[in-house]
Amino acid sequence: MSKTNLKTSLAVAAVFIALLPTTARAQNAPDSTGSLLVFVDCDVRNCDFDHLRREIPWVNWARDREDSDVHILATSQRTGGQGEQYTFAYIGRGRFAGQDKTLGYTSDPDATDSEVRDGITNVIAVGLVQYVETTPLISNLRVQRQDTGEGQATTSEQDEDPWNLWVFRVGADVSVEGESRERQYEVDGFITAGRVAEDFKINMEAEVEYDREEFDELGNGNGFVNDVFDYEGRVLAVWSLDDRWSFGSFAEAEKSTFRNQDIQIAGGPALEYNIFPWAESTRRALTFRYVVEMAYFDYELISVEGQTDELLARHSLEISAAVRQPWGEIFGSIEGIQYFNDLATHRIETFLFVEYRLFRGFNVDVFASFDRVKDQFFLPAQAISEEEILRQRRQRETGFRFDFGVGFSYRFGSRFANVVNPRID
Repeated sequence: MSKTNLKTSLAVAAVFIALLPTTARAQNAPDSTGSLLVFVDCDVRNCDFDHLRREIPWVNWARDREDSDVHILATSQRTGGQGEQYTFAYIGRGRFAGQDKTLGYTSDPDATDSEVRDGITNVIAVGLVQYVETTPLISNLRVQRQDTGEGQATTSEQDEDPWNLWVFRVGADVSVEGESRERQYEVDGFITAGRVAEDFKINMEAEVEYDREEFDELGNGNGFVNDVFDYEGRVLAVWSLDDRWSFGSFAEAEKSTFRNQDIQIAGGPALEYNIFPWAESTRRALTFRYVVEMAYFDYELISVEGQTDELLARHSLEISAAVRQPWGEIFGSIEGIQYFNDLATHRIETFLFVEYRLFRGFNVDVFASFDRVKDQFFLPAQAISEEEILRQRRQRETGFRFDFGVGFSYRFGSRFANVVNPRID
């Protein structure tokens, strides 16, 4: 549901749900009249749980989905216009088992956080009315038309778009940090342009970063200056072949002091297949992507293989999966990159994130990554100084990298979460 359509539907029958004097009581104590118990799983931007509880006091809010009559699962993804497309899945439980539905809301990229928050709240409220109508609270609700100042029309044509779906962004940051014996300067800038439609999208971006660190009188009595200058640019075009297949082409250029590259230029075609239709991508996806590309390297220092520059062909295969369901979410990927001139030169990158609800109130989070690194032909031949190692100015030789973390949370106590009190928070 677009923002325009949402405003239109609300103009015709906006749900301004006004409770009788029971409102104050609903805000401060659990309701025992058989009203709706709702668990909202809304870990997306501008989804403010305190705001929901204040604006929708005519239901009880549960702390755990196991206690709820309705579980609202919210997901989102960025639109081509740099807005956000929100999807709200209403999952009936207990007496409402099987009464499921999905509503959507697309935010205007120029909307403030407050406007987007209100849009989310309106959609959630509208979706809950279907469930409230079977509870005693239905006698306390009324439907009121909202005057949006757009006349009496019940339909609205999409506004003319002079930009033809093109969106541009520019930005820059400058920071200075220091103390008596050391200083750090950082300058960042970026520009992006893109056009996203259902059948075709194109994204272009460029970014520049400069970091300078100055240290006076280290252990050897000398000072040290660390300059890091990186830039990158990228163009990506993707055609939607059908609801699962996509074809793309890309080109990119990059300079990286850390990777001993004055410049790297690469590009080529890509083919991707999603086991599930892309319309379900906010809830689940299983994709296979194959890329073939040419890559040119111009090295800052002579490489370990005695090269100042070289042109190489490589290909890659990436498999990724994402699932978000009431029990939690999983995201994982594995990618292999191999060079045709030497099949032993390769890299394998794996990543996994899991959030799982084992039982009532108990969540487990696990993330892990492991990379097999066999493609560091770009490393400089000359020795790296200790300062360069410690300041991570140059990459060192390694055969692998890994990262791992695990955590848990357990929530217990009252099943109600109606009260909002942010004093001295």
